[in-house]
Amino acid sequence: MAEQQTSLALPPAGKRYRVVQWSAGRVGTSSMRAIIDHPDMDLVGLWVHSESKAGRDIGELCDRGHLGIAATRSVDDVIALKPDCVMYMQEGYDADDICAILGAGINIVTSRGEFHSPPRMDQELRRRVEAACEEGGASIHSTGISPGFITEAFPLVLTSIARRLDCLTIDEFADMTASCSDEMLLDVLRYGGTPEEASNPHLVHHMTANFGQSLNVVAQALGLSFDDIQTTAENAVARERIPLMGGRAIEAGTVAAMRFTVAGMRDGKPLLQFRANWFCTTDLDADWSIRENGWRVQLEGDTPLDIYIGMPVDCSPEEMPLVMAGYTAQRGVNCVPYVCAAAPGIRTSAEMPQIISRLG
Repeated sequence: MAEQQTSLALPPAGKRYRVVQWSAGRVGTSSMRAIIDHPDMDLVGLWVHSESKAGRDIGELCDRGHLGIAATRSVDDVIALKPDCVMYMQEGYDADDICAILGAGINIVTSRGEFHSPPRMDQELRRRVEAACEEGGASIHSTGISPGFITEAFPLVLTSIARRLDCLTIDEFADMTASCSDEMLLDVLRYGGTPEEASNPHLVHHMTANFGQSLNVVAQALGLSFDDIQTTAENAVARERIPLMGGRAIEAGTVAAMRFTVAGMRDGKPLLQFRANWFCTTDLDADWSIRENGWRVQLEGDTPLDIYIGMPVDCSPEEMPLVMAGYTAQRGVNCVPYVCAAAPGIRTSAEMPQIISRLG
């Protein structure tokens, strides 16, 4: 259960954490494995959306053998377990469930991007969540790899050597064919269509809401502010036909790459910006300087830096989606002790100590 301490409190030595996983998709499955393997954590429950998973042993659902704990679809069952923390990692979110968990005094670590920065949140959602945190003495923290580590923790480290920041740009490079099904690529994200067909206002809004909040955390921590957050979307088309793993294809002349730029603006110029380069091939009609999976972070100011972070993952195409999910899940798992030690409320990366993994 939540302990009322300052948001910068360090986790107490020797404490064990009872953790419930909420949702068992790719990220949730990676999270369960990380919790089971963590020396200071016990996986005590699992909430699932699917009726087919309800009642099944949670260890078997993440390939960790029989644990003797059945998955549930009931938030009341989760609360009755009295965990220290819930790893909330479902698609979308249910504000009623989140508030019930927090109101019961149970902390939440979530991969949902709607909770990164209170000033940029939906203000009615913020009001409800903060009231639940106050009622239960619990905290909620949103994190992951992107947004999260690369858009918050890493920039805060880099700017710790600076006294002037002109612009910080994060380019994300992601080969979408390595982690997405044919249906996700073609039917949901709209690759393989004309540029007009690929236009997706919902995705633009999603990028603004998630990455705009995350960039705002960094700006506030640095004592800066944005005049506005602007998001632009671009498409590039394939020069050749691209066969996909599921048997379908992206045809030549159709959209095979998307670029979304979320920029925190100050005095008419980008101060902090995140640029997602999500591609299905590097053979495009546009020169976007595409690199392999990873990030390029450029710091302009009195201590200029240009850093590339790659992901040299060696696994089969079938294993890649779950491996990539681990990048998001494990950041969250490592945050659990810090969130449990934090003061009640919606906690940001800038309000907590540096997250240090407990590996042994």
